[in-house]
Amino acid sequence: MQHTQLCSVGIDIGTSTTQLIFSRLGVENTAGYFSIPRAEIVEKKVFYRSPIMDTPLVDDRHIDGAALRRLIEQTYADAGVVPAQVQTGAVVITGETARRENARTVLEQISSLAGDFVVSTAGPDLESILAGQGSSAQQYSRDHNTVVANLDIGGGTTNIAVFDGGSVIACGCLDIGGRQVSLTADGKIRAVCNGARQIAQALQLPVIPGQPADPDALTLLCSKMNELLEQLLGLMPPSDLLERLATPGSTPFSLPAHRPIRFLSFSGGVADCILRPPPDPFTYHDIGVLLGNEIRRGRLFGRFQILSAAETIGATVVGAGTYTTRLSGSTIAYDSGLFPLKNIPVLRLSAEQESALSAGNDRVLREQAAWFMQQNDCPLFLLALEGPADPTYTQLDTLASAIAAGLSEALPEGQPLLVLSHRDIAKALGQLMRQKAGSRPVVAIDGIEIGSGQFIDLGMPVLNGMAVPAIVKTLIFES
Repeated sequence: MQHTQLCSVGIDIGTSTTQLIFSRLGVENTAGYFSIPRAEIVEKKVFYRSPIMDTPLVDDRHIDGAALRRLIEQTYADAGVVPAQVQTGAVVITGETARRENARTVLEQISSLAGDFVVSTAGPDLESILAGQGSSAQQYSRDHNTVVANLDIGGGTTNIAVFDGGSVIACGCLDIGGRQVSLTADGKIRAVCNGARQIAQALQLPVIPGQPADPDALTLLCSKMNELLEQLLGLMPPSDLLERLATPGSTPFSLPAHRPIRFLSFSGGVADCILRPPPDPFTYHDIGVLLGNEIRRGRLFGRFQILSAAETIGATVVGAGTYTTRLSGSTIAYDSGLFPLKNIPVLRLSAEQESALSAGNDRVLREQAAWFMQQNDCPLFLLALEGPADPTYTQLDTLASAIAAGLSEALPEGQPLLVLSHRDIAKALGQLMRQKAGSRPVVAIDGIEIGSGQFIDLGMPVLNGMAVPAIVKTLIFES
């Protein structure tokens, strides 16, 4: 049986802390001898975990990029890894850190340092999912065919992901976290972030930078934060404040409609404060311990069965290092020399548009492509389709002709035609497109679910070219 290993890194640059992990992903062809080959990741093993390090900042508005780079370079050296050895993984910038003015520039620099196919990503939705995977909430949901919600409560934000039978059915993010209010060593308020500021104003609490910290006021602030989490999970009617604290760029959260949430797990730095609070409430010079205390005393522990997370503060970095990589199907077609491809925006057609394209109407693709390229200011994109079920040769030939014509007219000369089908038709579709694309290279892969507004990275093919590693992500920065 064919087997290979990929070296993967996860780098989580959070509001308060930065962490790295290195892992090995085992990839095999799991199909039988008389079956269509199927490449799968069959093993995920962490072999180095960094200490938890403070995220270096120049000030409240800027990340210290040089200091962060030195931290990461030293961690690579400690792990005995050089960037050229790293074949996949993700650098994830999370929470309030993603809103620093230089976040995008720093993230791009760190991504290039980390390895050729280590992707850069920012955005609360992906962070929610990665934390739910790293905490083991997704695995518990899959193993027990039940509905599990994971609350990843970090320094600046709380990310929620809900899994039903292992599938993500909802996610969201609130500006609630342990570093929403930070303190100086002498007990004064150093900084107040957006979420805490709005709550303090609503409750008329004296939470003002430069003033002495009032433990009673901060406890009331954290009690309200917990109440908002209870509103989010349907234990109390939602308030206007809940809507105002939704993190920019996150998906509006909605409770599952079919089966209720039964289990709840906590990850992130505040999770340790919920389960194992230190005696000094200001141990970390923030409100994390107070917030953990209020959550432990609140309704969440009475309403849901609480699961022990496999990872707490390390959930996102474990998710980034071991769960971001997917493998394409094995019925694929591509021209060599194109990979890796990074930060490719995705255009997904609606069902109606895809139906028209399948009937040979390439105009719908030309119009959508022109609009999409203006919106994204990009010279290249990947077209994502559901793909027809059990198509005939004639149907596939018609679709291939329409795609080749529409993309060739929309894309600048020399750019490749990139297509992803959810259904396993890519090999035949790509071969037909190649006949109609002239000199343009073609990449047609399948077996990956993706939507518009996301980005995809495609790595070097593995298992003698059988499959292509892919990472689907978001790139959202808020100022």
